[in-house]
Amino acid sequence: MNIVPIRKIIHVDMDAFFASVEQRDNPDLKGRPVVVGGAPDRRGVVAAASYEARQYGIHSAMPSKTALQRCPHLIFVSPRFDAYREISHSIREIFHQYTDLVEPLSLDEAYLDVSENKFGLPSATIIARQIKARIFEETELTASAGISINKFLAKTASGVNKPDGLFLIPPHKAEDFAARLAIEKFYGIGRVTAEKMKSLGIFSGADLRKWSETDLIKRFGKIGSFYHNIARGRDDRLVEPNRLRKSVGAEESYAEDLSDRPAMVAALKEIAASVKERLDKNNAAGRTLTLKVKYADYQQVTRSRTLLEPISDLSQLTRLALELLDTASIESKSVRLLGLTISNLDNEPDDAQWIQLMLDLVW
Repeated sequence: MNIVPIRKIIHVDMDAFFASVEQRDNPDLKGRPVVVGGAPDRRGVVAAASYEARQYGIHSAMPSKTALQRCPHLIFVSPRFDAYREISHSIREIFHQYTDLVEPLSLDEAYLDVSENKFGLPSATIIARQIKARIFEETELTASAGISINKFLAKTASGVNKPDGLFLIPPHKAEDFAARLAIEKFYGIGRVTAEKMKSLGIFSGADLRKWSETDLIKRFGKIGSFYHNIARGRDDRLVEPNRLRKSVGAEESYAEDLSDRPAMVAALKEIAASVKERLDKNNAAGRTLTLKVKYADYQQVTRSRTLLEPISDLSQLTRLALELLDTASIESKSVRLLGLTISNLDNEPDDAQWIQLMLDLVW
């Protein structure tokens, strides 16, 4: 069993990143409802929404057609991922000036462990303020930051005062903060799980805390242990600068529905080839294959299969994908999206147990 002292974790989250970049680069878009994503007439999906658009209930992953119905004067902008990646790289360079323990989650957010930092600053709050100021100075974009003793609390804190926010959850307030938090606000508890918890009388962290770890595991599987811990403000995951991938996948949306099996088979073969290429690029292989199917009516199903040995070649991957497709009730339905993901990768490390020690630190 490993023992680590209490940590100082910062979660930095750029504010409406893609949309904010577009508003920065095109002054005509400032103050207007903007989404980055595909156009409604091509069955696009919202990749990011400005805060002005969010006031209409528009959010990422929403069909563009629905977004336009909610806001008829919505402005659609095609994504420029090369620009976003370049800005993201500049932001990460700022992070690395303070610590090498940086774990990117996506282009627009990352965890930083600043328990020990390159400037010898005693306060994580001071570091977070400096990072936010540096980001704005170099990119003209705002970021929100959450500071606490672990990833869960820092991630939750970064969303408290968005946009351009900063929020600290100090060690002595960690448990009380988790107890008061609404269950749908818990990072790691999605909408479906939150609704299930509410049906069981779990509406807050305090309610969740009443459940034993054993009972949570019985209800929710092994992730029940995670729920048991976060209800108490605990999260022992380390910031991993070289975090290994948990899965590799690819998916494709189609402008016109796929209405027959031959078209779906051809499409799925292309996706399988893309997944295999990404596996090879990451020198990985996995034992669980998951098929994602979204029908024309937006209903979605997944089908999975786990093998004893890693999936080794494209022919095996394709064969398994087609077998899963035949279990997805495609005979009487048209399909607008197909996706494949391989998980249980062979590069995943064994979980370690950690105990966190509470020490007096400057926050």
